Amino acid sequence: MTRADSIWSDVKKIRANAPLVQNITNYVVMNNTANALLAVGASPAMVHSVDEVEEMVAFAGALVVNIGTLSRHWIDGMEMAMVKAKELGKPIVFDPVAVGATQLRNEACETLIQKAAPAIIRGNGSEILALNKAASGGKGVDSTAAAEDAVGAAQAISKEFGSVVVISGQTDFIISGDQVAKVENGTPMMTRLTGMGCTATAICGAFAAINPDSFEAAINAMYVMGICGEQALAKSTGPGSFQVAFLDALYNLTLAGIQDAL
Repeated sequence: MTRADSIWSDVKKIRANAPLVQNITNYVVMNNTANALLAVGASPAMVHSVDEVEEMVAFAGALVVNIGTLSRHWIDGMEMAMVKAKELGKPIVFDPVAVGATQLRNEACETLIQKAAPAIIRGNGSEILALNKAASGGKGVDSTAAAEDAVGAAQAISKEFGSVVVISGQTDFIISGDQVAKVENGTPMMTRLTGMGCTATAICGAFAAINPDSFEAAINAMYVMGICGEQALAKSTGPGSFQVAFLDALYNLTLAGIQDAL
């Protein structure tokens, strides 16, 4: 099967099954990621309360945990949801937003990943380096390290926790143990509006919900992000129109469009 066929097969499965993707994510991107999941064909749930996260995870095809706007009670909800997902065999996708910037984030990431190792971890270069305690992190949520600089850290994390690690950047690296895949599709415009990294994490959740091979799911998800970014750029004049065009690209993605981009 070619890469284009693999991507398209997963997209068709998402559209046919509309998997529920349970998100514990940040206030900044809730609307963006929910709409992106709907556009690609999945069904988003944005539930974080300790009173219901375990019940919601039981219905979900995948759990996405994003630590962007942290607080203690949200960390409690994340832990409960991740432990329950692991118990039920549901894939967990984890986004260590701005890890390395504060002690709270460092402690939360360490606790959560130790409690329930994610199927997929996605971050920028600085976040992956910080997650591996190899650096002090980037400039808040922005990366000060190139994606390729974090490959060694990603391999160490992958081998320690058995997780697939995605490093977003000008070139995306997807790592599973000693396996390294690259995705070079995308556009710098994706860095000009908030939440595109968080959207990539959520899209990884949709693909993980229908593809039990986390490495393949992550590769295909990142290709879809990059391809749709390129398609959106061709129809936009700036960040505002790009955001709308990106959702349209997710919704209108075709096999021919994928083949043309590869």
